[in-house]
Amino acid sequence: MRRRDHNIFTNATSLLVCGLLAGVVVAAAAFPAAAMSGLAAKAGGEGFANLPSELKDFSSPQITRIYAADGRTQISQFYDEFRSDVPLKDIAKSMQDAIIAAEDRKFFDHNGVDLKGVARAFVGNSQGGAQQGASTLTMQYVRMSLAYSATNPQEVVDATKDTPKRKITEMKYALQVEKQLSKEQILERYLNIAPFGNQAYGVYAASQVYFNKKPKDLSIAEAAMLAGMVKAPTSFNPTNKSGHEQILARRNNYIIPGMVTMGAITQADADKAVKVPIPTKVKPIGNGCVSVAKNNWGFFCDYFYRWWMSQEAFGATTYDRERRLKSGGYKVITSLDLKGQAAARSRILDQIKDDNRNALLLAGVEPGTGKVRVLAANRKYALDDPDHPTNKISSDPKKAKKKIRGSYPKTTNPLLTGGGDIKGYQAGSVFKMFTMVAALEKGIPLSFPINIKPTYHSKYKAGYGTPSSCPGSDDWCPSNSSKKEAGVFNMWTGFGASVNTYFVPLEERVGAENVVAVAKRFGVQFREKEENDWANDEKRAAGWGAFTLGVTASTPLDMANAYATLAGDGKYCEPTPVEQITTKDGEKIDVGKPHCIQATTKDVARAALDATRCPVGDSAQLGSCGGRATARPTRGIVDHPVFGKSGTTDSSKTASLIAGTTKLVIAGYLVNPDWQDHNDQMQHPPVNAAVQYTLKDYMKGKPKVQFKTPSNDKISVGDLRSVPDVTCDSLQAAKDRISGAGFEPEIGGTVESDCPAGTAAGTAEERTIKGGAVTIEVSGGRKEKDPADPQPGTSSPGRRR
Repeated sequence: MRRRDHNIFTNATSLLVCGLLAGVVVAAAAFPAAAMSGLAAKAGGEGFANLPSELKDFSSPQITRIYAADGRTQISQFYDEFRSDVPLKDIAKSMQDAIIAAEDRKFFDHNGVDLKGVARAFVGNSQGGAQQGASTLTMQYVRMSLAYSATNPQEVVDATKDTPKRKITEMKYALQVEKQLSKEQILERYLNIAPFGNQAYGVYAASQVYFNKKPKDLSIAEAAMLAGMVKAPTSFNPTNKSGHEQILARRNNYIIPGMVTMGAITQADADKAVKVPIPTKVKPIGNGCVSVAKNNWGFFCDYFYRWWMSQEAFGATTYDRERRLKSGGYKVITSLDLKGQAAARSRILDQIKDDNRNALLLAGVEPGTGKVRVLAANRKYALDDPDHPTNKISSDPKKAKKKIRGSYPKTTNPLLTGGGDIKGYQAGSVFKMFTMVAALEKGIPLSFPINIKPTYHSKYKAGYGTPSSCPGSDDWCPSNSSKKEAGVFNMWTGFGASVNTYFVPLEERVGAENVVAVAKRFGVQFREKEENDWANDEKRAAGWGAFTLGVTASTPLDMANAYATLAGDGKYCEPTPVEQITTKDGEKIDVGKPHCIQATTKDVARAALDATRCPVGDSAQLGSCGGRATARPTRGIVDHPVFGKSGTTDSSKTASLIAGTTKLVIAGYLVNPDWQDHNDQMQHPPVNAAVQYTLKDYMKGKPKVQFKTPSNDKISVGDLRSVPDVTCDSLQAAKDRISGAGFEPEIGGTVESDCPAGTAAGTAEERTIKGGAVTIEVSGGRKEKDPADPQPGTSSPGRRR
């Protein structure tokens, strides 16, 4: 006895077939349901009746499509199976006829099960002849449905394993399906779930892969070829020699003649169709972000993917979230501005080429929404081919010794947004904005004066013997970029000229921990573990004096969004790559909508923004920039009200510029991502030009909108108080009186005066802010009296003498 005879279920099936051969076939043809009941009795009592008949609800994997902000331009797609369901009305009649001719020519005549076919198949298979399936199109649909609705691997095996038990189970389900669905509904579902090979699942995907057209446009020859592939997609693959020969024969000798026999086409149609060549190549189907590198959308696509994978709304685990993305059939309209992106890429390449070891990175964010409009770099978002590498050897000497290749010209690292090994880059003085906001929040106005010197002896510690420590001390002594920077500065002039020795003492007044807190509220991520520890420990943060000078790692996206918070009236919005997400059923979901908090007050944001107009050559509305500007051409190039800040790190290892309008804020960094301790001098012209002209391109044709001013002018000018008259006092007495009045006395230069030499000739300021610097001018002695000179004890305009 053969092994299969020991299987109880096989024996039951044998009884079923015996019944068929004994005459049940006639009854089955006339009364299928009754026949099945009788056959079930012969097949083992209640076994058939007890089998399940209701298919579980399931959804076959669908393509998720990603679009630019215009809602029309597809920038990427994600899928586990390349499939997109289409209604039967959008599938060519030739395709419907061809699949019936190929798989089930009695489809419209049976109730889901072809009993004669089952009998013939069983007898033929039992006698060792060519294997016959006898599965109707409805039974095939059931089999695929069971596989897709499986909740564990065993259910998948049970649904697909070639056993008599599976066949009878399919028959039971098929009978029920035919009661619940029309033939047209079954045909539609079948065509949308069937595999066609070469990553094509369903007729939409097959039409795209093999013919680059929609299913409704398929010709007779094309439809017949696709229908012929369903039986064995691998064997009938037209892209290899053997498969091409087999599918050609199946199409011409079986399917097209079958369509004639069915009356679906004429013989003349058939004669034309068999002459049509079968394709030998298929259309490459992109999947994920690497496939869109040529369009410069890869870095944005990667940012979207990482954003999706961080959203708990799409699943509790990263596995769940990825499955939702690659099988959910979503339509995602992103925030990517195509014109802005193209302009950014073009302007970058005007300044620096893809294969440069230094990276020019631009990120653009819309104020008030956090929508990311631009992410561009002088890199191609692509994987380097390990067999034929094009990337150059890393600029990091340690890696170069090991022949490790760098990130240029290709990389998939999130250079602009951070993540993985990318922690960020030091951006320099752009961080001074956080100190200014913290000061304004403490009630210190924009006009707050500090009499600065080229080097400042701070209260912060640097460590003995370090390059930035004060001589003979472990105190930190920061210096300005120019020794000529000295005298009284306020926030407008100090920010415009980027004066280190103004912002360090300002940071001391407000507390470095409060400056760090502002940066956190404005979206700085602190990806480096040590920096994160400092940021989350208030005591340690209080000693972080260098924070105001931008020693913290940040990304262009971080800082574009931080400055966008100013233009958004102090409203910080989490950066988002999404405009709208729609499910495959057309339901709009809220994930990705702007999520904003009021990071600082409107007045503080507006006041700080007024000072940030100075570095980029714009005019402050509340005070004077004093002619100070580190990136002066910006205003003229953009030709809109503009704000921002440039930044440089020690030894010019990074150069940065942030510039923005009411519509867009762009942060540009020039860095070496592979080796941040490099020896290159990063110059500002390339990054400045890329930022300035990208912003110009983006703003072209848009209305010129002025920035708003604070409702309370005290936030800019402060509460002015009169300075004591110290004319002719000794210098010590003058300092004591000024200090006692709540000001910070500073000894200024020598001037001619009627007061005795070496005494106070007066003060440079007549009124200033409490706590502000007051400059005591030193008398150089008496001079020849002139009737026009003021008498002792009187004052000239603007100062006390």
